[in-house]
Amino acid sequence: MSWRVAVLIPARDEEALLPRCLESVLIAARALPVEIRTEVIVVADSSVDGTRDIATRILKPHGTVFEASVGTVGTARRLAASYVLAQNQGPLERLWLANTDADCIVPPGWIADQLQIAAEAACTAIAGTVSVDSFVEHQPEVAERFRSSYIIGSDGTHPHVHGANLGVRADAYIRAGGWADLTTAEDHDLWGRLKLTGARTVSTARIEVITSGRRVGRAPHGFAGALGAHNKSGAPA
Repeated sequence: MSWRVAVLIPARDEEALLPRCLESVLIAARALPVEIRTEVIVVADSSVDGTRDIATRILKPHGTVFEASVGTVGTARRLAASYVLAQNQGPLERLWLANTDADCIVPPGWIADQLQIAAEAACTAIAGTVSVDSFVEHQPEVAERFRSSYIIGSDGTHPHVHGANLGVRADAYIRAGGWADLTTAEDHDLWGRLKLTGARTVSTARIEVITSGRRVGRAPHGFAGALGAHNKSGAPA
């Protein structure tokens, strides 16, 4: 039986960066074999700009956009996953939840690589890496500080977990309890529970997304805040 893939994207006031994200996701979806059904779910959470309208225009008829007023990234991710699970009529073992953020650009092979790694490694969850599109909002030394502190092993394994680049099989997601209602670190929380429930996890630099280098992000103490900390010190992001 073929895969079904759902790409889940929380978005709050992302009208400037959301178009590039959705266009990259649609390119990645078109790179899949025709028998793999892919849909994109955008949760426009507490947005006061054109996020919802932009997402609707770009995705139609390739996805679903709905509004929420939860103000919590973990809850927004959970809503997107719950929508997909409620609509699903096939085996959970063949439903893949690919998560990213509205300020990211995914590579053309982003979905295909996740499915291939899941098959090769017999894994149910994959954590990829991120790179930064621009450091223009930061001090000149921040780019090097980030790159030198972002650890990747010689074999491509790494200790990072990003909601911007995390894939999980639906049955493993449900066993772990799904996304928690957290304003930050919801990705580390889910990853930890996946491991506790015995999910086979893979952390690999083979899957990388580009994220924005903005200094002020949407989630408190999230990636933008960690990146911004390099302006003061060499603290890792």
